[in-house]
Amino acid sequence: MIFFKSFFSSYILLKLFEHIQLSIYSILIAMMISIPLGIILAKSRFQKTSSLILKICSIIQTIPSLALIALLIVIMVSIRNFIHLPTIGFFPGILVLSTYAILPILANTVQSIKNVDPILKDVAKALGMTSKQILFYVELPKSIPYIITGIRISLIWTISSATLTSLVGSGGFGDLIMQGLRSMQIDLILKGTIPTAILAVTMDHFFIKLSKYLTPNHL
Repeated sequence: MIFFKSFFSSYILLKLFEHIQLSIYSILIAMMISIPLGIILAKSRFQKTSSLILKICSIIQTIPSLALIALLIVIMVSIRNFIHLPTIGFFPGILVLSTYAILPILANTVQSIKNVDPILKDVAKALGMTSKQILFYVELPKSIPYIITGIRISLIWTISSATLTSLVGSGGFGDLIMQGLRSMQIDLILKGTIPTAILAVTMDHFFIKLSKYLTPNHL
C-alpha cells in the first residue's frame, strides 16, 4: 500500500509533468513539420524528390535512439562556435524526439492524400472547387483518420523513448529508471516504467477514440 501511495508523491508528479511536456512539445514540432511537408510532397510534381525525402526520413528512423542522441550532441558541440545550442537539458531531448516522430506523421500524410479517391476530386472539380478548396474540403478531411494514426504512432513511440533522453538531462520518468538502474532499486525502476506504460496506453486509447470522432461521416 505504501508503495502505491508513493506513486502520487510530488516528485513523481513532477516527473509526470516533465514527461508529458517533453512528449507533447516533440509531437507538436513534428506535426508542424510533417503535415505541411506531407501536403507539399503529396501534391508535388517531382515525385522522385518526394520519395527521396521519405527515404531519408526512413534512414533516420532506423538509427538507434542512443546513437542519434550521441550524434546530435556531437553536431551541436561542433557548431557551438557558430551557433550556441544547449547540449544538456530540455532542448536536445526535444530535438531527438521530434526528429524521430516526423516519419510516421509524414508518411501517413503523404499516402493518405495520394490515396484519396479520384472520383471524389473529379466531382469537386465539376462543382467548381479550386485546388485549395479540394485540399481543405475533400482531401484533408478524408485523410484525417490516417494522419491521426501517424500522430498516435509517433506519440506512443515518443512517450516510450523519452525515458532515454534523461541521459542528456531532459527529465521525465527516465530519471527514475536511470536512478533505479544505477542503485539497483527496483521500486524506482517500477515508479518510472509503470507510469510510462500507463501514459502510453492512455494516449493510444485517446487517439483511437479521437480518430473515430473526427472521421467525417459523409465521406
